[in-house]
Amino acid sequence: MSDSDAAGRHRTKMAKRKAVQDAEVAAKTIEKGLLIVHTGAGKGKSTAAFGLLLRMLGQGRDCAVVQFIKGAWATGEKAALERFGAQLRWYVMGEGFTWNTQDRARDIAAAEAGWARAEALLADPALALLVLDELNIALRYDYLSLDRVLAALAGRRPDLHVVVTGRNAKPELVAAADLVTEMVLVKHHFAAGVKAQPGIEF
Repeated sequence: MSDSDAAGRHRTKMAKRKAVQDAEVAAKTIEKGLLIVHTGAGKGKSTAAFGLLLRMLGQGRDCAVVQFIKGAWATGEKAALERFGAQLRWYVMGEGFTWNTQDRARDIAAAEAGWARAEALLADPALALLVLDELNIALRYDYLSLDRVLAALAGRRPDLHVVVTGRNAKPELVAAADLVTEMVLVKHHFAAGVKAQPGIEF
């Protein structure tokens, strides 16, 4: 086959594929706020959520983050994204990983305070995207009522996007979500003795 014949076949094939793709895209007519869940044992759940946050900020829309469990680390993503000023609100509500506090009552109190903040943000008409970072961990350890959380998420205004991150997402949350991504652990540098590093882990 000559180069020109190969190029012609490729153009024909891609034109057919484009027609199929265009028809599929045109058939999607619903616009709504999404409930998005990032879960799984693999790295990148929060990182993916912050990527969506950056995308929404780039669209000029107001966003917020409520961080459960994680303590007041000086993270690169928080430092970078806070440059958006009043367009972004960021709340660190946890006291650190559960194995650090070793105090269930304190962990529950921190989770409750975080959820109170989240409920206020869910009611904010200016907000386009809310990231509830590590909420799955608070639900896993029963620091918060799953029914209460699900009811609030279901009752949010129709155009508000919410991203929930953390391992071990509850099946009920997965069922309620519009989009669920599971990060699968294939290989991790921690296993080879590599420590947490700036710009990679925080």
